[in-house]
Amino acid sequence: MTPKVARFLRDVAPATPCLVLDIDRVEENYRRLIAAMPLARVFYAVKANPATPILERLVGLGSNFDAASWEEIETCLAAGARPEAISFGNTVKKESAIRAAHAAGVRLFAFDSEAELLKLSRSAPGARVYCRILVGNDGAEWPLSRKFGCEAKMARTLMLRAAELGLDPYGISFHVGSQQTKTSAYETAIGRVAMVFTDLKEAGINLRMVNLGGGYPVRYRQEVPEIDDFGAAIMGAMVEHFGNALPEILIEPGRFMVGDAGVVSAEVVLVSRKSEEDPVRWVYLDIGRFGGLAETEGEAIKYAFRTPHDGGAEGPVTIAGPTCDSTDTLYEKSNYRLPLALDCGDRVELLATGAYVTTYASQAFNGFRPLAEHYV
Repeated sequence: MTPKVARFLRDVAPATPCLVLDIDRVEENYRRLIAAMPLARVFYAVKANPATPILERLVGLGSNFDAASWEEIETCLAAGARPEAISFGNTVKKESAIRAAHAAGVRLFAFDSEAELLKLSRSAPGARVYCRILVGNDGAEWPLSRKFGCEAKMARTLMLRAAELGLDPYGISFHVGSQQTKTSAYETAIGRVAMVFTDLKEAGINLRMVNLGGGYPVRYRQEVPEIDDFGAAIMGAMVEHFGNALPEILIEPGRFMVGDAGVVSAEVVLVSRKSEEDPVRWVYLDIGRFGGLAETEGEAIKYAFRTPHDGGAEGPVTIAGPTCDSTDTLYEKSNYRLPLALDCGDRVELLATGAYVTTYASQAFNGFRPLAEHYV
């Protein structure tokens, strides 16, 4: 929690649940990232948190943007982003969205199938395109499925097809999974990309770009490698596989940029037990999985908690949200312990919740309104 966020919570005491996010910390994280990977162009993953104050600050810093939809592109443009600084990074797009983006001046598009290429050739003629390949997600606390990406052999075929269709076969992308805790995941993926580059060069296609995707982690309950560690591993792998002929390097940070800039303030609605002998208390908060904490699915992302009673005696807890849906249980198997003094009406903070919370929040499940947002 940054000093600015702490002061806001102390002085304003906003109604819960709410997110309070420090825009200056976002800028700090952006500067740390470019210091760790100075040869890379940053494309902020807008889906992590598309709040206008964040986008406007990043526009001023010269950031580019990775958008997942036409609506996110509109939001970026409204915040002052240049269309040429936007990548339409979703490989599954309506043709109407492709057409609108191209008309607005966006010229960089992702794909991973021939059907998507055909849409791009019709509605974004001459655009620069990059193919997303499948890579391993070992080490990611929020792994990505096979929903996106294709095998490297297919990527070679698709890039040849892109040239035939009049598109510009610009590069290859991958994603090693969100909250990636192993630097080696990037090293292995870069090796696979280099093989695709070599195969296509021999076929007459000169690729110029590698998109390393996102995945750069933040600290929740456990320590993670520093961004400098990722930068050193990535640049070492790029030099190893590409030598002095380095292609353009793109990165798509989301969680790393905004995660530790934000704190969710919540209220304890109920503390109870399931039997008189049960040592485990159930702690129900006024925010849960449907209120924005979707990444607690499978207890994957484990947020750290701060309470008014920290330092006192603790006991085991199961933590749940307020809705009448049994899946709205956040942590039951991850050995959370909270102070025994915790009681109904206490305020608690969930740390490093600036990413993937506001955008996951439902609109009115059980009638609960989405959490409020405060940018300071």
